[in-house]
Amino acid sequence: MLHLGEKIVIVADVFEQNLPMGEHGYLIAYDRNPDNAFDYIVRIPQANRNFFVTEKDIEPEENVMRFEAEQVERAALIDYALATHNEKLFYQVMNGGREEDLRESDDVEASAEPMSEAEFIKRINLRAWI
Repeated sequence: MLHLGEKIVIVADVFEQNLPMGEHGYLIAYDRNPDNAFDYIVRIPQANRNFFVTEKDIEPEENVMRFEAEQVERAALIDYALATHNEKLFYQVMNGGREEDLRESDDVEASAEPMSEAEFIKRINLRAWI
């Protein structure tokens, strides 16, 4: 349960009431009416309005920012791995940090010599296609 005054972000619009998606707001009240489907009342300063929302419609700003930071970090690591031809880092990022080795023994052999850029891109495209 969220706390009063907590800064939130609108992430969904379950009842299609034209909520301003992605806007920041503040939780100003709980809706305790048992006959109502809404859970909270949220103040959106940008729209200069209060909205009735469900719990699925909002997310604490801290959680949204953390998720966005993780996505940016993951994209940057993928770009770095592709730019430096670091296959091990690429697989680690794409597998979500799991140490599983999904390579087939015939397809990829661990060798000390670096592969060419064209071969690396070819292997990535081949695995992405599968």
